[in-house]
Amino acid sequence: MNEIIWPEGYMPGFSSNFASNEVIVAGLSAAEVWPLLSNAPLWPTYYANSANIRFHRGNGPELVNGVRFYFETFGFPVEAEVVEYELPAAGRPGRVAWHGWAGEGDTRLDVHHAWLIEDLSGGRVRILTQETQNGKPAEDLAKTRPNPMINGHQDWLDGLVDAARQKARKGADRTAVAARSP
Repeated sequence: MNEIIWPEGYMPGFSSNFASNEVIVAGLSAAEVWPLLSNAPLWPTYYANSANIRFHRGNGPELVNGVRFYFETFGFPVEAEVVEYELPAAGRPGRVAWHGWAGEGDTRLDVHHAWLIEDLSGGRVRILTQETQNGKPAEDLAKTRPNPMINGHQDWLDGLVDAARQKARKGADRTAVAARSP
């Protein structure tokens, strides 16, 4: 299995906070999951902790390398820039990561949020999301129990999987109806 690629200054263990969540599920593929993650305005439809997604400079709705966007999550207004973007392909995982920031001075929060989506044997898909954070707000989040980052990102993963399954079922239903039609 593959791993997240970390930029300098954001390596887990050397940052103020780190969250890692992963699911491996059968019956879905990276190709079915990817469009729901890479199209950021869809996030609020399956993840309640994301809101007000806007793109800068007329970009969007797809995330791509270098695109700047804004969203709100965990009570933070986050400015973000995509710093890694690779579509999933045969034998290669999909990767998307952004640098996000909010606040100034003691309220400054800097994050690197990365996703990896890869097909596994047996018709399974692995979805890994990890985030490192730096700054005083990150230090506070790291001490909070229950951990809001772990719990929030698990909600994101669960919502993403549920949305992908619903979309796959609808596609299968349409195919079955079309096959029965004269």
